[in-house]
Amino acid sequence: QVQLVESGGGLVQAGGSLRLSCAASGRTLSRNAMGWFRRAPGKERETVAAITWDGSDTKYADSVKGRFTISRDNAKNTLSLQMNSMKPEDTAVYYCAAREVLHGGLYFDKDWYDYWGQGTQVTVSA
Repeated sequence: QVQLVESGGGLVQAGGSLRLSCAASGRTLSRNAMGWFRRAPGKERETVAAITWDGSDTKYADSVKGRFTISRDNAKNTLSLQMNSMKPEDTAVYYCAAREVLHGGLYFDKDWYDYWGQGTQVTVSA
């Protein structure tokens, strides 16, 4: 059982930056693939970025490539998403998620994940 809590959301103007954090607690495995996801108004939840258990590889949605950076600090049990050059279409509730694994690999499909946070609202004004 893993509990995930997102923080860092808020209101930002287009072109600005925000940094989201996800803190993990409870029972954890040594290896957890993780990802950031978002649900925009009137849209389905979509994958934003994914990262391997050791942070050695990442994958991003085309819409955020070059603007967002996913990272993790396993010693602190935290996952981060640095968001730069933000656009109004980035407005959404952002979620972090974890997948228990015994091997490496990227998991970009949200259906693969076992544990989810409650989400944090990000609003980008034009």
